[in-house]
Amino acid sequence: MSLLPRTAEELSSADYWERFFRKRGEKAFEWYGDYHSLCGVLHKYIKPRDQVLVVGCGNSELSEQLYDVGYRQLTNIDISETVVSHMNQRNAERRPGLTFQLIDATQTGFEDGSYQVALDKSTFDAMASEEEGALAKRMLTEISRVLAVGGRYVCITLAQEHVVRLAVDHFSSAGWAIRLHCLAKEDDQDSDSDSTFALPVFVLVCTKFRQPPPFLVLEMCLGEDGAPKRLSTVPDLLAAVKERQAYALLQQKLRGGTDSASSPSLTLCHSATGLPRYTLTVQDSPPSAKVPRLNHFAIFIVPQGRESDWLYGSAEGRAQLAASANFRRLVVVSMHRDQEYQDMQAIQAELSPMVMELAPPGMPANQQVPFLSVGGDVGWRKVVGKGLSELTGEYSVEDVRGEDGNLYRRLIFLKNDQLVQSESRLRTPAKASAARKKKNKRKPNPAASQAPPSASGSDPTSPPPVDHSVLCCTHHEVMVAGLALLGLNTSANKDQPISVLLVGLGGGGLAQFVHDFVPSSQVYVVELDPAVLDLAKTWFEFQPSDRLKVTLDDGLAHIASLESQGGHSYDVIMFDVDSKDPSLGMSCPPPAFIEKALLEKVFRLLSSRGVFMLNLVCRDTSLRQKVMGTLREVFPRVFSRPIEGEVNDVLFCLREAGKDKDTGVPVELKKAAKSLQGAMRAHSDGGPSSPHIDIAAMLEDLMIA
Repeated sequence: MSLLPRTAEELSSADYWERFFRKRGEKAFEWYGDYHSLCGVLHKYIKPRDQVLVVGCGNSELSEQLYDVGYRQLTNIDISETVVSHMNQRNAERRPGLTFQLIDATQTGFEDGSYQVALDKSTFDAMASEEEGALAKRMLTEISRVLAVGGRYVCITLAQEHVVRLAVDHFSSAGWAIRLHCLAKEDDQDSDSDSTFALPVFVLVCTKFRQPPPFLVLEMCLGEDGAPKRLSTVPDLLAAVKERQAYALLQQKLRGGTDSASSPSLTLCHSATGLPRYTLTVQDSPPSAKVPRLNHFAIFIVPQGRESDWLYGSAEGRAQLAASANFRRLVVVSMHRDQEYQDMQAIQAELSPMVMELAPPGMPANQQVPFLSVGGDVGWRKVVGKGLSELTGEYSVEDVRGEDGNLYRRLIFLKNDQLVQSESRLRTPAKASAARKKKNKRKPNPAASQAPPSASGSDPTSPPPVDHSVLCCTHHEVMVAGLALLGLNTSANKDQPISVLLVGLGGGGLAQFVHDFVPSSQVYVVELDPAVLDLAKTWFEFQPSDRLKVTLDDGLAHIASLESQGGHSYDVIMFDVDSKDPSLGMSCPPPAFIEKALLEKVFRLLSSRGVFMLNLVCRDTSLRQKVMGTLREVFPRVFSRPIEGEVNDVLFCLREAGKDKDTGVPVELKKAAKSLQGAMRAHSDGGPSSPHIDIAAMLEDLMIA
C-alpha cells in the first residue's frame, strides 16, 4: 500500500494528508524518528513550563510522550480533519489536557508572542517542497510572529539544501541565532520502520533576539551534546550539512556490500579547529579473491609524509596494498600536514570509534580489527616552506623520512596533495639522521618553519642539504639513461657537446643532474610558473649557470617560437610537464603537448641524432593508443620504457630511422650505455658527489613501441 506521495509537491497538500491518515488508521507515523531518538536534544531547548506550539502534529506519538514526561502546555495543530479528530479521541481520557486543533500553520490566529517554542517535525520539509517555497515562507513568518522574545523554533528536518537555505535566510535576516544539531543514526532500527532514512536527521534551532547581534550567529553541533562550531557564512553552514549527509550516504553504501571497483574516501577533521586530520580510503577485495575466513576488516596507517607514495596515493597502489594485506575490506588512513600525532597507540584510540562505522557487512560484532602499518611508528614530516603560485595555487615544501631511512624534500601542490610534484634526497649525516629518527619516535611532529634551512648546520664548509647526485624519480633516471641513444651510430658522438631543451622545471632535479654529471651538456629549461623557479632555487638548491639557463614562458608557445625563428637545434627535447585537469585520462602531459602539429615542430627542432623524450602518464587505454599512433606518424622510431609499479611510460622518439628500424632495440645500446656511465663517472672524478645511477639497468626493459 502506497502511503508516501507520488510527487514532492503533494507533501504540502491538505487533500494528500487527509487521504494519508485515512489509510494509515491507528498506526502512528514517525517522520525522522520517535521520542526516544529525539528526546535528548528536545529537552535541551524545551522546558516543561514553556508554551509549545506543535505545528503539523499528524498522528505522531511525540506530543503524547512529551505530555507524559511533564510537558503540559502543548498546543497541537494540523490541517487534516481526520487526524485532529482521531488524536482528540485517542487522548480524551488518558491526557485530558492535550488538545489538537484544526488550524493552518500559515495563519494560526494566535496572539503575538504567545509561545516560547514552536516544535516542527517534518512539516517545514513538506511545505518547502512547494514551488519556490512560498507556503513555507508564510509559515515561518507566522511562527516568527507568535514566538516571544527568547523563543525558539525547533525544527526536525532532513536538511535538504533548499530547505535549510530557506529557513536560515529567513531567520538570519531577522537577526535570530541559528544552530543545527546533526543526530547520530541508530544502527538497530527495524528495517521496516518509517523512520529509516539514508540521510541523517538534523534539529534546527532558531532563537529570537530582542536586539539582533551585529554578526551572523551560525553554529553546527555533532550529536545532541556536541560542542557548537561557529561558522562564518550561510554557504559554510550548508557545506557542513552536506559533509554529514555525504558521510551518512557513504556509510549506507558500505553497509550494503563490498565493491572493489570503487575506492570511496572521506576526510576527518579536527573537532576544535575544523582542519583536516585524517583521510580514510576504503579498498575492498574483489569477489574472486581468496581471503581467509576471519580476515574481515583491517586499518592501515600510512606513515606521515608517505601518503603521496604510489603505493598509498594512487588507486592502483592501494589495490596492490589491499591484495597484499588480504582482507575483505582495508581502510587506508593518511595523516595530514600541519597536525601533530603522538604515537601509533594514540592514533588507534582516536580512530577506532569512527573506522568501526565503515566495517563490511556481515562482520561479527566481537571481531578484532587489526591496525597495520610500516615500521610501527607514525613516520616523520616537517613542513619547511609554504607559498602561493598564481598559476597553481598553494604549495607545501616538506622534509620526510623515506622507507630507506633517508630524508627527502618534497614539493606538493595542495590542489592535488596526493601527488609529489618534485622530490630530492637530502644530505644528512648518518648519526644525526639516526638520532633524529629515534627522537621523533617519542615526540610529536616538529613545528613548521617558514624560513629555508641553512646549508646543513653551522659549518660553512658542509655540503648543501640537497643531494643532486641522486634522482628520486625513476622516470628521471630513465630519461638520463636515454641519453645513451645519442651515441648509437658513430663513435664521434661520444665527445660532442649535448644540447638539451627541457619543458617543465619542477624542483630542478633533472635539469641540475644533467648539468652536473653529463659532460659538455648545455641545458635550456622552459618553465611557465615564476613561483616554481623561485622555490626550486630556494628549497631545492637549483643553481642556474652559463650551461643551465631557464626561460619563463609557455612551453607550447616557446617551441612554436623557436621553430618559426629557425636556427635552433637540440640533441634532446624532454617533456616532463603535468596536466592540471584531473578529469582527463592522461595526467602527463597536457593533451596540447602531444598534438601532431606540435610534435612536428619538435621533430624539426631536433638535430640529426636527436631524441625526443616524453614522460607519459595515461590510464585511458584508448587515449594511450591514440598518443602512440600520433608519435609513430611523426617519428621513424619510438621506444617505450614502462616504470615498474607505476603508470608512467618514458617514450624515446628518434629523429633517425637507423639500421635497426624493424628489428627492435638497437644492439649497440649496451655499449653506448656503458660509455655514458663511464663518461659521467669520469666527469665527477669519483668524488662524494658521483652520480647514483645505473644507466644499463635503466635501459634493460626498453622495448619498441
